[in-house]
Amino acid sequence: MGRRLLVLLLLSLALARPDGLAAAAGEPLLHLEIGGHEAEVSGSELLARPEAAEILVPRDVAYGREMRYRALPLDALLEGFDLPPGEVLEMVATDGFAAHFPVDLLAPGEGGAEAWLAVETAEAPWPPLPGKEASAGPFYLVWLRPEASGVRSEQWPYAVATIRSVPSPASRWPEIAVDPALPATDPIRAGQELFVVQCMACHTLNGAGSASMGPDLNHPANPTDYFTPEALRLLIRDPAALRSWPAMQMPAFDEEMLSERELDQILAYLAHMAQR
Repeated sequence: MGRRLLVLLLLSLALARPDGLAAAAGEPLLHLEIGGHEAEVSGSELLARPEAAEILVPRDVAYGREMRYRALPLDALLEGFDLPPGEVLEMVATDGFAAHFPVDLLAPGEGGAEAWLAVETAEAPWPPLPGKEASAGPFYLVWLRPEASGVRSEQWPYAVATIRSVPSPASRWPEIAVDPALPATDPIRAGQELFVVQCMACHTLNGAGSASMGPDLNHPANPTDYFTPEALRLLIRDPAALRSWPAMQMPAFDEEMLSERELDQILAYLAHMAQR
C-alpha cells in the first residue's frame, strides 16, 4: 500500500473513533481540515511517525533564543492530503492568532526554509514564553533556515489548534482589495501583501479575516484617522512606548521584522483603505 493510501486510511480510522488518534486521555489534539478531509491527531501520534526528529532552532522567534524541540516535518504531516489548487494553509491558534501560508513556502526545497511542527509533551514541557504564563505548546510551527525563503516574524504561530486549507486571502476576502485601477507596481499593492502576512494574523480589516486578537483596522475607523503619522509609526515599532496595559499582546516590530520601506508600504495601504 502506498504511503498516501496509508495516511488516508489512518485519517478514516481517526474519524471513526470517538477519541480520534489520541494516545492518552486528555492529551491535546490538532484538528486538520485539508482538501475535504478532516481528522484530529495527538502529539504522541505525531512524534511516533518515523520522520519525527529532535531539531535545534538557533533563533526561535517566540522565545527569542536558541530552542530544541521534538518535531515532525510539516510536509510529512500533510502527506496524503490533496490541497485544492489556489488554496493556502491557515493555522489558527487558541488565542485567536491566524496565519496564512502559501504552499510553495511550506514545500521543502533544496537550500530553502524547512517548516517543522514542534510538539510539546508532558514528559518534556517547554518554558513559559517571555512575559507570559503559558508555553508555546502544545503545537508550534518553527523553521530551520527561515532566512532562505523570507519567512517573516508572524509566520511562527504557536499554540496551534487547527490547520486547514482555505482560499487565498485575496480571493476569500475581497474587502481587503485595493482600488483595481492602481498600477501593478504601486507600493500600496505591496503594502496589502505585507498587511496580510504581518497584520492579519491578529487583526481584521473591514470585517475580513480569521483572527480575533486585535481590533479591526478599518471599521469603524482606520488608525490613520485617529493617529498622527508619527504616533502610528511608534505604535508599530514600540507599542508599549505609546500605550501599555497588562493584557497587551501586540509585539514590537523592529526593522528586522519590518524595514522602513515595508512599514511605509503598510501605512500607505492603510491610508488607501481608509477611503474604501
